Amino acid sequence: MILREHYRTADHALFERSGALGPSLADPVLRDLGRAANRSVLWLGAAAVCAAAGGHARRGAVRGLLSVAGASALTNGLLKPLLPRRRPPARTEAKFRRRSVPIPRSSSFPSGHAASAAAFVTGVALESPATAAVLTPLAAAVAYSRVHTGVHWPGDVVVGAAVGAAVAWSTRRWWAVRSREPAEVQVAAAAPALPGGDGLLLLVNPGAGTADETATAATAALPGAQRVDLAPDHDPTTDLPRLLAAHRPRALGVCGGDGTVAAVLAAARDAELPVAVFPGGTLNHFAHDLGVTDLAETARAITTGQAVAVGLGQVTVTGPGGRTVQRFANTASLGGYPDAVRLRQHWEPRIGKWPAAGLAMIAVLRTASPMPVSIDGDGRAVWLLFVGNGRYSPGDQVPMSRSHLDPGTLDVRYLRADLRLSRLRLLAAAATGTLGASPVYRHRHVRSLSVQVAGQPVALATDGEVPADGTTFEFVVLPSALAVYRLPADQPASGPGSVPGPSDSG
Repeated sequence: MILREHYRTADHALFERSGALGPSLADPVLRDLGRAANRSVLWLGAAAVCAAAGGHARRGAVRGLLSVAGASALTNGLLKPLLPRRRPPARTEAKFRRRSVPIPRSSSFPSGHAASAAAFVTGVALESPATAAVLTPLAAAVAYSRVHTGVHWPGDVVVGAAVGAAVAWSTRRWWAVRSREPAEVQVAAAAPALPGGDGLLLLVNPGAGTADETATAATAALPGAQRVDLAPDHDPTTDLPRLLAAHRPRALGVCGGDGTVAAVLAAARDAELPVAVFPGGTLNHFAHDLGVTDLAETARAITTGQAVAVGLGQVTVTGPGGRTVQRFANTASLGGYPDAVRLRQHWEPRIGKWPAAGLAMIAVLRTASPMPVSIDGDGRAVWLLFVGNGRYSPGDQVPMSRSHLDPGTLDVRYLRADLRLSRLRLLAAAATGTLGASPVYRHRHVRSLSVQVAGQPVALATDGEVPADGTTFEFVVLPSALAVYRLPADQPASGPGSVPGPSDSG
């Protein structure tokens, strides 16, 4: 009771102090801000600007809007009816008539405007702190405008903002925030120093993202490097042996998307050559995980001969076409996962990775058929199977980023289809953030994995490509398989030259 009285006393005192402020230029600005935030129109506009900026800001916009939806539903659908409070009384309205804001009829507690403002800016902050720093003053002004115009008590605004921030923060439970730190790589590797890039053969897929622009900047920084453009519509694996024989390079460079990077890494492994990676594709998972998105740092690593050892995944496929061996830098998958990957990559640039992955999973599971398999001799039916090169995080949600790039293990996850109502249970677990505890979801780390499919051959997807169909798949990890040029974490490059990947929404 004493705390409640203190709360009401402070609430009324702050409200009266705001009402005592004289007319100013801030009055129409704050009034119009409050109106713009009605039905979250202001935040929809801010989200559109963030989406146009791309990258972290785009993901922040998606998370922010989802947070606004959750905060609005909680404040307006539950808290206002459950905890009704009168708006500021009519006897004080005269102080606010100059602000020309009608008093809503709904409960004053908590403030829906403040909840939405805090939810949006907190959701953005989780993905892009820099963008949130720009938006925070706007959100604070919207929240205060509700007191300034006399439609809310200060306490309503404070609690509403706390509710919105809490809702946004809770989204981390079912949509993990992608780590901005590169994957951990502990092993240094020997690589030749190439002053000016002499001896580097730079293989470019000019049709991938901004690969042509990035490759031009790379050859300007490394004038001794020799650039060769690959045919965009041609399988690079058929050209690489001929190019290596013709140029006899001391190291390979690659500028393109994940598929091109994986093909060049595999060729470098066979030729025992170090590799320099320049992100130029629409999605650059390997480059971002390894932390080689700065051109100046990569150029310095090449000229000074500094590199790390990274692992590769390998899968031997037995199918109608005989036996083939595929290597992958990021992931491999079976079942509905290849289709889900295609859909996710199609939607990801517009709505972000997790929403795209969730919608793709729903679309695939709606029409998918269970895949009967034997996993290391254990027979069961699954919807899809994911194999990552290294360790991915989080372990109990949709994998968002790679935490370790060369741990000597594969990250294996699959969704069981042999349990009752497995699809419904899977979607419910994903929506409530309890995927890791669901019996439908299985996750483990292994050095090798044997998968046999009963029935017709199924498609294998590796690093966004679908290279083969088969019925038997033998996965192994190749630890410290090749050297990749990268500076140690404590040796940043000096001067300008940062070339961020064209999209880090992967």
